[in-house]
Amino acid sequence: MMALIQRVRRARVQVGGETVGEIGQGLLALVCAQPADSEAQAVKLVDKLLKLRVFSDEAGKMNRSVQDVQGGLLIVSQFTLAADTSGGNRPSFTGAAPAELGRHLYERVLQLARERHPAVAAGVFGADMQVELVNDGPVTIPMTVV
Repeated sequence: MMALIQRVRRARVQVGGETVGEIGQGLLALVCAQPADSEAQAVKLVDKLLKLRVFSDEAGKMNRSVQDVQGGLLIVSQFTLAADTSGGNRPSFTGAAPAELGRHLYERVLQLARERHPAVAAGVFGADMQVELVNDGPVTIPMTVV
């Protein structure tokens, strides 16, 4: 699975003008499953999200996790992370998992995150979403778990 992680001051996702997920300080995770992924990758991704030390400690060093700061997680599915632009100007998305697998793994990520963290919000798989965020830092980290 691949993800793009952004440390945010706040973030929200809307579908059809209605807010479906919103957090204050925390992490926005744009998540994409790939064809060879399984639940093992979903587990690793959630482990990494919860332990990733990207929040400042008392000395100003990135040494605290989203759990340490009691921040929120906003998890949004985004198959376009698997875009391949090497063949021209129109991206190919064959690197993304088929919809059924992508939905299953996205829902598994949400389930695992909600079991282990008290503040988890989400987008809607396959929906046309509008994501608003205030990136803090800015801190943006690409992540791949195998």
